[in-house]
Amino acid sequence: MIDERPGYEEMKEQWREYTRFRTHDGEERFKSHQQLRLPQPPLVKSAVSDERVKLPMNFEDLNLSTDYVALCFNRVSRRIYSGESMSLLELSFLLWATQGVKSIRGNNYATMRTVPCGGARHPFETYLIVMNVEGLKQGKYHYLPMNNELEFLGEVEDMEKTVTRTLEGQAWGAKANVVFYWSMVPYRSEWRYGPGSPVHALVDVGHVGQALYMACEAAGLGTCGIGAFDFDLLGEIFNLDNSEEYIVYSEPVGKVKDEDKAKEDDIYAFVKNEPGAQNG
Repeated sequence: MIDERPGYEEMKEQWREYTRFRTHDGEERFKSHQQLRLPQPPLVKSAVSDERVKLPMNFEDLNLSTDYVALCFNRVSRRIYSGESMSLLELSFLLWATQGVKSIRGNNYATMRTVPCGGARHPFETYLIVMNVEGLKQGKYHYLPMNNELEFLGEVEDMEKTVTRTLEGQAWGAKANVVFYWSMVPYRSEWRYGPGSPVHALVDVGHVGQALYMACEAAGLGTCGIGAFDFDLLGEIFNLDNSEEYIVYSEPVGKVKDEDKAKEDDIYAFVKNEPGAQNG
């Protein structure tokens, strides 16, 4: 379908070109910084705070569902949260399931994690705003996957209002126990893939988000992926330069009740009057 607004078709082609990366153009083949033997970027960000919390790993104490088929059938986006406290062990499981390091390959060449990633580059960092997790004070945190720790980055003023602003006015997200915000450090991927790295990043952040969905379902928690967020505000909150590192995805997570599942349908009540795709 042609959109006749000035400039739209040109912009559309630029957007689509990101997903059509070619490793070579005719006889000229792209060489990455890795191929040029330039120094590899660090695998993870270094800690900036001395205030850290060691996360428990006794996941066998959680009543986790291991029926994968049931998890797939039952997985839904959840925007209604009960307000009950989340345990530190539950949060630890979610962090490990989404970005946990299982082993290190070579001489710090790559981290092998709980999620797949192109070239094992894992260009993401996990930040949190914690509202209601046992054993953690409210505020902002950064996950340190190498040590399985959380570092406390500071308090968040006017918590509920600020979280709502970060999610572009989606106030339901501020009722969660914790909000996950993933940043991307693009050069980790660019070092290996150069101009092709945006394609890998789009795929890989989906791996991370789906891992959180499935981990939440296994633990009886609820989450909902959000692509609408205040880019600049989150840069300020987590002290990111928004060039070499910036937020790319978010998911609130909260305790849920089975009886609230039916209420989720009310959120989609507006679609009953939508015509949908038309033939012709």
